[in-house]
Amino acid sequence: MPRPLSGLTIVAIVACGLGIRALWDGPVPKYAGDALYTAMIYAVVVFAAPRVRPWVAAAVSAGLSWLIEFAQLGEIPEVLRPLLGSTFNPPDLLWYAVGAAASCAAHLLWLRRRS
Repeated sequence: MPRPLSGLTIVAIVACGLGIRALWDGPVPKYAGDALYTAMIYAVVVFAAPRVRPWVAAAVSAGLSWLIEFAQLGEIPEVLRPLLGSTFNPPDLLWYAVGAAASCAAHLLWLRRRS
């Protein structure tokens, strides 16, 4: 995927996350944010390595998201809490997988349509 498209995807994902937080309360923005966080990591992986296979980008993005979540079982430095969170929440692990799977599916669809 070309870097400019990956960059635009990152911006669009952040805009979607901010829009969801502005429009809804409760669990919707929280769990949508989890999925979008992983989708953003996926897009960053594709931006850094444009020829990465979709399943590899999905595994890396889900793995990093899970690593960050499990790190919350320990102490996250105060300065990093806005970015990494501070409280372990098991359902987040599911939503990270959803974000990685949705990103992989969208990437595969884009690759098939491009061909």
